Amino acid sequence: MEGQLSQKYFVLDTNVILFDPLSIYKFAKNFVYIPLIVIEEVDRFKKDQNENGRNARHFARIVDELRANGHLPDGVDLGNGGKLIISVDSRVKDPGKYPIDLTINDNLILSSALALRDDGKNTILITKDINLRLKADVLGVAAEDFGTKDVTLDELYPGHRFFEVSAERLLEYEKERFLSLTNEECLAIHPNEYLTVIEKGNDRKRALGRYSKAKMGVVPLIPVREGVWGIYPKNTEQQFAFDALLNDEVKLVTLVGKAGTGKTLLAIAAGLEMTIGQEKYSRLLVSRPVQPMGKDLGFLPGDVNEKLGPWMQPIFDNMDFLFGQHKNTNASWESLINEGLLHVEPLTYIRGRSIPQQYLIVDEAQNLSPHEVKTIVTRAGEGTKVVLTGDCEQIDSPYLDSVNNGLAYVVERLKTESIIAHTTLKMGERSALAEIATKLL
Repeated sequence: MEGQLSQKYFVLDTNVILFDPLSIYKFAKNFVYIPLIVIEEVDRFKKDQNENGRNARHFARIVDELRANGHLPDGVDLGNGGKLIISVDSRVKDPGKYPIDLTINDNLILSSALALRDDGKNTILITKDINLRLKADVLGVAAEDFGTKDVTLDELYPGHRFFEVSAERLLEYEKERFLSLTNEECLAIHPNEYLTVIEKGNDRKRALGRYSKAKMGVVPLIPVREGVWGIYPKNTEQQFAFDALLNDEVKLVTLVGKAGTGKTLLAIAAGLEMTIGQEKYSRLLVSRPVQPMGKDLGFLPGDVNEKLGPWMQPIFDNMDFLFGQHKNTNASWESLINEGLLHVEPLTYIRGRSIPQQYLIVDEAQNLSPHEVKTIVTRAGEGTKVVLTGDCEQIDSPYLDSVNNGLAYVVERLKTESIIAHTTLKMGERSALAEIATKLL
């Protein structure tokens, strides 16, 4: 019994495999148990052209290759010390003991976990379904979400901080436009982290800056006195955001904020400025995930562009506002699209491409999985800048939450890289009504 309990049996739900087809390799030297009903559910997704379909097909290929290692019901070696078992759904020996309807697929998966547990095995059900985890807990089966949650949303790297210095050092920074930092101070700050430099004992005296790892000191923000495509920063957070968006040294920018903080508007304004105004990029490419992609698009009338219109409308709304604000151009965003300088498209069409010398904005990036974000960022060719914006509290995907989505994943994983910059925007600027609704409704 002691040997059985030391090695764990992880029972995987369908949503875990659809979230990450490589999940079977992430449970160390333990057993990974997949009930047959899970394989049937995964099979239903294999023809889909979205991420679920791709993951279902990828998983099928992996398992087909593993069959060469042995008989799946007996367990096949995964190469990392663990074993994969795919077996007919296990039924509990005493159905009356557990009042669950076994005609429901989720309950069949739970029944397999119960049967393994009753057989004396150290069993853990892995599922991204909150209700299934609740049912498992009621019936005494250990259940966990899939994916390591390194931080809570409140602990997510904000991208900026207050930095106290003496009055002499603050004066030096204001005069020299550079503040050298000690080795100890540099180790405590992330590359391109934004700083509100304040005088000790007098926080009314302050200056803004960005930590430059290359220079080992604080440098001033890029000035935007004349605005960016007609937009002026309305608060400190937006000043930080514009600096990251306009900085040629930064190749990936992440902006996280609730509705109305201006993250999408700032990103598009900066993209237009860098592409059309300064001509540093060949094209501005704006994209966003179409979450209900498959079924919902089919019911909308018209050709592809007409079908995509409702999903891309928030981008067009921002474009209309920006071109209304910008008085130094007679062009319209439609004419820029016709000239090839601006392109707006769903993320579905980005997979498999190489995108060089472009300013790429991905809006609503919180609805992407870590794997999808990796796929997108790796599309960036030479000279391309990628901007990811989103609100980690507004998740539309059933398999993601506020801390395991692709946007939060990028923020935490890449915060120590010198070509990455991040800013969290908390102050709503859309309108007084929008700010009240965000806080109280």
